[in-house]
Amino acid sequence: MKTRRKSRAVNAGGVPIGGGNPVSIQSMTNTDTRDVSATVKQIKALAEAGCEIVRVAVPDKAAAEAIKMIKKHTDLPIVADIHFDYRLALASLESGADKLRLNPGNINARDMQKVAEAAKSRGIPIRVGVNSGSVEKDILEKYRSSLPEALPEALAESALRHAEMLEGLHFSDIVLSVKASSVPVCLNAYEIIAKQTDYPLHVGITEAGAVYAGSIKSAVGIGAILSRGIGDTVRVSLTGDPVDEVSCAREILSALGYRRFGVEIISCPTCGRTEIDLLGAAEQIEAYCKNIKANIKVAVMGCVVNGPGEAKDADLGLAGGKGSAVIFRKGQVVKTINESGMVGEFIEELRKAALNG
Repeated sequence: MKTRRKSRAVNAGGVPIGGGNPVSIQSMTNTDTRDVSATVKQIKALAEAGCEIVRVAVPDKAAAEAIKMIKKHTDLPIVADIHFDYRLALASLESGADKLRLNPGNINARDMQKVAEAAKSRGIPIRVGVNSGSVEKDILEKYRSSLPEALPEALAESALRHAEMLEGLHFSDIVLSVKASSVPVCLNAYEIIAKQTDYPLHVGITEAGAVYAGSIKSAVGIGAILSRGIGDTVRVSLTGDPVDEVSCAREILSALGYRRFGVEIISCPTCGRTEIDLLGAAEQIEAYCKNIKANIKVAVMGCVVNGPGEAKDADLGLAGGKGSAVIFRKGQVVKTINESGMVGEFIEELRKAALNG
């Protein structure tokens, strides 16, 4: 994995984005923002899942004003998602929004100046979010003969044009994103823009799909971009419960070694040598580990012959055999136990390891 790209830092309600800070996790509520109770409930669920920045849709003034009430019930930074009407951006800032997400291309320059001045006076960053459906007509015309292959270049040019416009308004607390539903297009667009600017980058695959397919596409796309050292904050975009977006993002960051979120569990896929209920054991152990905050690695393996060796880097592991199992630490067997009580005994050892971890 490449060294992370150097970027400037901005601050979104106390969460730093860029500047070498940990890659933060974002999500977006799918409630009606004007329904404060429902929105707060979902934000609390997102926070418990590990979300660090949350975005809300602002389709009208009532939604903008609701941000003030929402912020009374959460410490998560609130991003106001604005389209077309600059007055909604101003109203969201008045209500205490910690960040704006907008596309300056659908707000005229004079009105955009008012937004930039208001955001700058409050120290609020702006994410310029460009996607494959919002690239300006003149840029698309420029690349018309080489589309769709040139779409990544068009996305990057559009985002940089908007950033230049904001800089011309003396506003520089900018985050950029260049999203598409195509993984190759996103990857190429982020590689292009990463070479041309030091703005922090918000990474995601837009409209990725429902939970199963969307999580896979997001893992492939976001993972590929991050593995190149590109990206300062991520949002997985799934059709469904946004809590699933946070879970997926955490798994992506964990798999890359960018972040650790408590217990990391590895388990073998099983084969014809498996002689225990490995799936049942793995599910029970995984359920227990959800409440453990210690950064430890746990292995659940189906073969006592190869298990300890294959998972020798695990802080604690369980490997089953016919009628029995072994508990091992860093590849060394420390206890042999009966299969009937193996999960209970392993969880007890896990409890001890968590206390020491």
